[in-house]
Amino acid sequence: MIGARVLLVRHAPTAATRRGVFAADEPLDPRGRQQAAALAGMLPAIEALVSPAARAVETAVLAGYADATRDPDLGEADFGAWAGRRLDDVGREDPAALRRWLTEPDAAPPGGESIADLMRRVARLLARLRDRQAVCFTHGGPIKAAVVHALGAPLAAVWRVDVAPCSVTELRPRSDGGWTVAGVNRPGRPGGQHRPTSTAAVVRTAP
Repeated sequence: MIGARVLLVRHAPTAATRRGVFAADEPLDPRGRQQAAALAGMLPAIEALVSPAARAVETAVLAGYADATRDPDLGEADFGAWAGRRLDDVGREDPAALRRWLTEPDAAPPGGESIADLMRRVARLLARLRDRQAVCFTHGGPIKAAVVHALGAPLAAVWRVDVAPCSVTELRPRSDGGWTVAGVNRPGRPGGQHRPTSTAAVVRTAP
């Protein structure tokens, strides 16, 4: 376990990211590709895993990890019928369903995945990575879930964690079976050396 760590990198922005909609699979936009390319050489040369989503794969490739292994547990939450739609639009059409999703961890978008299911998936991923060094290209939802899992916080705390595009969140396993949150929203640094930043949560209710 000595030296083990998991670096979680949120993908670069897409058009949907900038519009603030529930994510649908799409490539990076031009500015997003520039941001992803800026990660090249800024992360350590360790095992790399990536969500199967196009935006995550493209981020990994531009960051220099074209050989990253695709891992479905790194996928974004499945938003079902809400994918590609704005939070406000869903709220106007079906406020009760949106309220349940935001307040009840077992509630899911129509045809989608609940926060509780996402948490279980991310916990399974972290259990597999406990004794490894890995950089994982993923999404805001799984990173928020990983932070909440590491802190042992209530599932509803997922809405109080903010994760910026192209940022790095670092988790380190503890000998007692838990995790330490070594940092969130860090920029990449040469050789994987990241400047410490606060892990203070930021209230956020958007997906």
